[in-house]
Amino acid sequence: MNITDVRVRKMTKEGKMKAVVSITLDEEFVVHDIKVVDGEKGLFIAMPSRKAGDGEFRDVAHPINSETRAYIQDKVLAAYEKALLDDTDTVISVTPDAE
Repeated sequence: MNITDVRVRKMTKEGKMKAVVSITLDEEFVVHDIKVVDGEKGLFIAMPSRKAGDGEFRDVAHPINSETRAYIQDKVLAAYEKALLDDTDTVISVTPDAE
């Protein structure tokens, strides 16, 4: 699995959520609404989630192992850092560096 495109939408309001990201996997499958969050230990990603009937939030899509989560987080945060250099608040498409 390779991330072939990352689209970053920076948030204009102050707060913990810094961006909403979409990733394309192998130019065939897209995951929308990955959030870049500024937490106590730095930036991290939160996978797309939905509020369940019991009030808890549950991931709609997520990696099933830590290696894949780390791969996605590294690529998303690298794209977010590149997007910070752009002064606009529009969607910024970043093609990750080749593996």
